[in-house]
Amino acid sequence: MQKKRSGLTRRTFLRGTAAAVAAPMIVSASALGRDGRVPASERIIVGGIGIGNRGSHDLRWMLPEADVQFVATCDPQKARREAVKKLVDTNYGNTDCKVYSDTRQFLAERTDIDAVLVTTGDRWHALASIMAMRAGKDVFSEKPSAMTLAEGQGVVETARRYGRIYQTGVQRLSEGNFIFCNEMVKLGRLGKVHTVRAHIAPWDAAEMRHDWLPEQPLPPKDQVDWDAWLGPCPWRPYNAAYCSGGWRGHYDFHTSCIGEWGAHTFAQCQEAIGQERSSAVEYGYVANESGDGMKTRFSNGVIMTLERGNKWWRGSCGVRYEGDEGWVAAADGYSQPDVSSPAMLADFRKIVSDYLARTGRAPSHMRNWLDCIKSRRPAVADEVLMHRTMTTVHAANVCMWLKRDLKFDPAKEEFVNDAEANRFCSRAMREPWTI
Repeated sequence: MQKKRSGLTRRTFLRGTAAAVAAPMIVSASALGRDGRVPASERIIVGGIGIGNRGSHDLRWMLPEADVQFVATCDPQKARREAVKKLVDTNYGNTDCKVYSDTRQFLAERTDIDAVLVTTGDRWHALASIMAMRAGKDVFSEKPSAMTLAEGQGVVETARRYGRIYQTGVQRLSEGNFIFCNEMVKLGRLGKVHTVRAHIAPWDAAEMRHDWLPEQPLPPKDQVDWDAWLGPCPWRPYNAAYCSGGWRGHYDFHTSCIGEWGAHTFAQCQEAIGQERSSAVEYGYVANESGDGMKTRFSNGVIMTLERGNKWWRGSCGVRYEGDEGWVAAADGYSQPDVSSPAMLADFRKIVSDYLARTGRAPSHMRNWLDCIKSRRPAVADEVLMHRTMTTVHAANVCMWLKRDLKFDPAKEEFVNDAEANRFCSRAMREPWTI
């Protein structure tokens, strides 16, 4: 029996191909950059994981950037997925932002995404960052960016292995007042610096809760995927308060009042005194609930004191640096830093502009990350700075939990001759949410 021949002959195929080649290609002006927008081929394609209250601020910093296209968001909570989609679609004037509930599906399917904004609760920061970097994405992670020393090590190792650009969200390292204070230390304008002071949060305690909230009926999975919300944490009964910030103050989910602001202020202090690639070596226990007044010492002899109140500044996330020739301080909301002598402010603009020129960094934390994605230079708050400064946070917490002084070896990344303290360097992670 003779087979029926296809209606497509070589001649008709070639005729159709010629017609297709001759037909004009219609490419939008925006794709070519003719309307003032960056051409599509030069845009950084970004997605988000766990964007809520804090993450929406980061997203609003990102969306105006002309070379960014935000295309998708992932969250186990439907209401938050939809809120992000509405914000993004309104910004772009379309309905293109896609939503996902499963981080694994999101990262596996969206091979077009270059970078990921991670703004989950503390429990997910390191794991989501590691998963994203393994999938070939650059990462901006909110702070505190690791729950344990081991998680921080995992972030550093993953960024190095996969060649990813990582930025932790300690944005004050990119703000003029704080840049000025840090540069005053490095330029020797304060003489020999002996003390730095770091603000810790005025709520919650260092000793966190180990109980859990009363169980409530579990919502449908498409509304809240509770297993995914918990992620690597131990299984806990569902309570709606967890999903609206009530996880703070609980050991399973939080890094305490020390980590809440110390993630910012320790990074600022350690960068100022040249210890951003190390951690404090001694921690002195203080008999209160918060760690207020704890003195930590670095290998260069500088003492960093944890401060809970507003004795040394006016506002949140304050830092103060004291040398034998003067002091400087800054906190949120300052028009200019506080200084021991008004003459110190004479060179304010020059000191900040010289820093920006020397480093090539933008005075915007988000812009610095985006620029580094293109240049492949390390970001101002890269994975090593995050890990080493968060190690100081973790060690201060352990000091408070064990209620005794501790010594830490930054080279070995462990407490000195202290098996009990070293047990806090890692936590069990619940399958399948493991590093």
